Amino acid sequence: MKKIIKTPNAPAPIGPYNQALIVGDTVYLSGTIAMDLQSKQLIKVPIKEETKIVMDYIGEILKAAGCTFDNVVKATIFLNDMNTFVHVNEVYASYFKSDFPTRATIQAARLPKDANVEISVEAKLF
Repeated sequence: MKKIIKTPNAPAPIGPYNQALIVGDTVYLSGTIAMDLQSKQLIKVPIKEETKIVMDYIGEILKAAGCTFDNVVKATIFLNDMNTFVHVNEVYASYFKSDFPTRATIQAARLPKDANVEISVEAKLF
C-alpha cells in the first residue's frame, strides 16, 4: 500500500506524478526544481541560491512525510552543467549533520523548465 504525500510548501507536480510516496518504511521523493509556487515558473537565480531553494522544498516534502534530512538514505542530483558541481555540493552538504546519504550526480542534457539543478531523494522512516 502506498501513501501519497502532498504539501503546498513545495512545487506541485507538473506532470503525472506525486511530490512523494511512502511505501512501507521508505519515502520516495520525485525530482524537485526551484519552481515558483504561484507562477509555476523556474526561479532564475545563481546556482547556489537555486540549489538552496530546491533543498528547502525537499525539506518541506520530507516534513510532510514525517521525517527530516536525517532520514535521507539516497540522493540523486541532476545538473545541466557538471562545472557547477562544487557550488551545488557546498549547499547540499549544509543540509546534513553527518552520515551523509549515498548519492549519484549526473549531468543531464536538459532538465524540466530548463532548471540548472534537480534533486530527488529517498528516505527511511525510523
